[in-house]
Parts: sequence; structure tokens; C-alpha cells
Amino acid sequence: MSLIPVKIAFVFRSQLAWIQPVCLPAPVGKGRPGSCSQKGCDEGRGIKSPLAAELSASAWDKPQPQARAARLARMAEQNCPPPSSCDCFVTLPPATASRAVIFGKNSDRPRDEVQEVVYLPAATYARGAKLKCTYIEVEQAERTHAVILSRPAWLWGAEMGANEHGVCIGNEGVWTKEPVGEEEALLGMDLVRLGLERGRSAHEALQVITALLERYGQGGSCKEESTPFVYHNTFLLADRTEAWVLETAGRYWAAQRIREGTRNISNQLSIGTEITAEHAGLRRHAQSQGWWSGDGEFNFTKVFSLTHQPVRMEAAKARYCAGKELLQQHAGRITAETIMAILRDKASGICVDSEGFRTTGSMVSILPQDPALPCVHFFTATPDPSRSIFKPFIFVANVTPVLQAMSPSFGDKDPVQKVPRFQSRVDRRHQLYRAHQAALDLMETNQEQGQKLQQTMQDLERQGLEAMKEMLASGITLDPEELADLLFDCVDTEIMFYK
Repeated sequence: MSLIPVKIAFVFRSQLAWIQPVCLPAPVGKGRPGSCSQKGCDEGRGIKSPLAAELSASAWDKPQPQARAARLARMAEQNCPPPSSCDCFVTLPPATASRAVIFGKNSDRPRDEVQEVVYLPAATYARGAKLKCTYIEVEQAERTHAVILSRPAWLWGAEMGANEHGVCIGNEGVWTKEPVGEEEALLGMDLVRLGLERGRSAHEALQVITALLERYGQGGSCKEESTPFVYHNTFLLADRTEAWVLETAGRYWAAQRIREGTRNISNQLSIGTEITAEHAGLRRHAQSQGWWSGDGEFNFTKVFSLTHQPVRMEAAKARYCAGKELLQQHAGRITAETIMAILRDKASGICVDSEGFRTTGSMVSILPQDPALPCVHFFTATPDPSRSIFKPFIFVANVTPVLQAMSPSFGDKDPVQKVPRFQSRVDRRHQLYRAHQAALDLMETNQEQGQKLQQTMQDLERQGLEAMKEMLASGITLDPEELADLLFDCVDTEIMFYK
């Protein structure tokens, strides 16, 4: 019987009664990837890609403590610190297996930071209304689009997300010749949410972000700690037809349109001379600072990159090249499962698991080019995608709030709202996070039970993926009331399973 006409989340619930071990997915890569030919990768001389022979084994097949120890040992031999950054991917036809754009991101953040998944419906506001972002106020739009966000629970913005029009955005931290300042302004994560709430296409969202960037600037601490951690941002934006890479240095920016193939970003500038749009004063500013002579081609990466890169950015080069190589290996047959497997890859450092940082949330989206088909967005809402379940979400009216994946609110008593900020900490763990923590503890302390648990989690995810793929392939219109409960039911079932 087809899974489509019935309650989709029932697929998840039914696993609790009859689930059996299943075969695990094939590995993402075969053999050791070669060197990366992307411009700038050869500048990382002395830093070899951490991808190794283990790439031929799925992260689900490997006992996690041994995998983590082996990865850290390889990085120590290469004189590289554990990575502490994000990775964002997009693939467009003909690189994808179907006529769809596929977007994915790992959000790599402080290890104990809680990431929540929040749905916000479309809304209207009075002309001239103000909007409080994480630190500053901006003018509110008269109408905002419905959005689904994966965000650090302490801030207003988001690390990644999507809107009702099929726009997806993710950001990355970057350091350039343009100095960062501790003065509070818009965070890159605020700009992600603002772009999603106000943009009906990737290009329109880019215009929203750059206009706000030029007016308000970017700045303020990006971690929930009293010691400031400040960076500028790069962004990957995608919709059903195209993608954009937006890279910034202070209030200055350059953007590149991507119409086919694959693209990834990893905490470094990557736009060279292929600039589609830019800040009106970008080149003039570079000349005034003595960074560019004004002669010859203007290469954004070469002009604005630091002469001596921070260690974290040097390490990001290997990760960027590894991600690019993985995308190229599967060009022409990339699916959502391919991107999920890449996000789970610990050998490359794309799935982060270090003492200070780890992947705290992950997202994959399928954006069909046929506008009659719905976009499907998958979120973990839990740390470490190699030991998490990607759960589906589809925009419809009257979406059921997923309170189990939302952190508690502390209002005016929140340490983020008090000045000076971050003088104390509060417990932001949501119900799903707590249940998942218990599951991770089991995996760490009982290898046999941990492996069984991982196999069951993978089967739960596979059932949801198959249901979504069958829906897209058949073109069957589903009951909106059923879809309104989809993410809620999947999260609720996951929590019951952990108990």
C-alpha cells in the first residue's frame, strides 16, 4: 500500500511496534577524493584534506568514539585544530538526480549551545512599525512571509531556514581585511531571518540583506558568552530556479549567481572575478585602502582576504575543498540523501565533533522546479547529524507548532536582554534536545545498544524520506491538515522512541 494517502507520520509511529534492523545506506564517496581544483584551494599548501579511506564507510556504520579519535589524530598530524565552522551546499540540475534544487547546511556552533526549530506564520504590520532583532531595532516590513527557522535559542535570527515561497538561506562566519567591530549591529543570523521573511525569491532576499547591511552594518557578539566573538558573513541563498553566493566585508559585499551545477561555502571568501552584483563603492573602497591598484581584473577573494589567515580559516580551506570534491563525485545523481550523507561525514570535518564546537543543527531542502510540487524541508533540531534524524516539514496553512523542539522563553529576565549581556546562563534545552541527549549517552556508553539505536533511527528517517519522494514523484495533492501536523508528529514520535 502506498504511504501517501494515509497519515504520513504514522510511518514513524508504526516503527515503534515492528521495527527490525535494516541495511545501512551506501557510503557517500568511493575511495579517496583527489585534490581540489577550486581557485584558492591551492593556497592552503601544507593543509591536506582530512578526507581519508574511512569515507568508504558510512558514519552510521562506525562506532562514534573511535571515529572521533581517529579524526582528531589525523588533524593533529596535519597540525590542524579541530574545525569550528559551518558548511553550506547547493546543487542544481543537471547535477541533481531530479529536476529539483537541493540545499543543505550544517550549523557548527559552541558545543553546549541549543538549537531550536521554530515555525513563524506570515504576518502583517502597521506602516512605520519597529522590529527588535538580536541587538538593534530596524524598520518592520508591512508583510512578512511564513518561515521555518533553525536557530541558536538565545538569539532572534537564524543559522538557516526556508520560507513559504521556496527560498532557503544559510550563513557562515568569515574574517577579511575589513575589521570586525564589537559595536552591536545586525548579526549575520539576523540577516538570514530578515531575508527569508521579506524575500519571495533568492535574488529578492539577497537585495533585502544587502540593503539592510549597507544601512545598519553587521556586528555584535555571535556567541552566548561574555567574551565577544565577532565575525562578518557569507551567505548561500537558493530557490526553485537558481542560487546566489553573497560574501561580505563590513558593509561591502559581492554576489555571484549560480544557475546550474554545484556550489558550497565554508568560512572563507570564494568569489573571484565571477561577480554578478556588488556594493556600488566596493572597488573604490578597495583602492582607497591600497588593497587594489585599479588595474586588471578585480578578484574579490584576493583583494579582501587577509594576508595572514586565522587558523580557523586555514583549516576551513581543506573542508571547503573536501565538500566541493564530494559534490563533484556525485554530480548528475545528487539527491537529498546524498547531501545528508555529506553533512554526516566526520572524516572530512564537515560533521564537527570537537571539544569546543560541534554541529548543533542540520537542514536539507528539496526545491522542485515544478511549481505545482511542494518544497520539502528536513531538520534535525538536535546535534550531530550522524546520530540524528532528519524530519520533514512542508508549508501549509495552520501549521501545528512544534513546542517539543522550541526552547523555553525567559522574556526580560533573559541574560541576552540585560546590559552588560551574557553575565549568566540559563537552561535552553527543549524536550527533544533532552531526549536526544539521553540517546547520545547510550551510544557513548553501550556500543551494542548504541548501534541498534542508530540503525532504528536510520530506518525511521528512511521511511520519511521514501514517503516524501513518493509524494513528489506521484504529484498527489496531500491533505493540508495532514501536512500541518507532519513535523509535530515526527518530533513527537522521535521523543516517544527515545523513552
